[in-house]
Amino acid sequence: MTEIGIRDLKQNTSQILRRVREEKESFDITYRGRVIAWLVPIENPQRPEDWRTLWAEMDRTAEEIGKNWTSDKSAAELVSEQRR
Repeated sequence: MTEIGIRDLKQNTSQILRRVREEKESFDITYRGRVIAWLVPIENPQRPEDWRTLWAEMDRTAEEIGKNWTSDKSAAELVSEQRR
């Protein structure tokens, strides 16, 4: 996978997206030398109804996690603490 900084992505967005679309090339997007995202081609984009199914499954998963949640803090609070 090719690494590309945010500045390069911003300045060359059209060319980079063309390489993703036409050459099926993938990129590691970096910020200050650290990978923060991946830009990858999608071979078979999902139709909108497939996204509804995905979100419904995510809701079921969140409900299941909630049943077993033992902390008195929310997941958002715990993630926020980890980022400090």
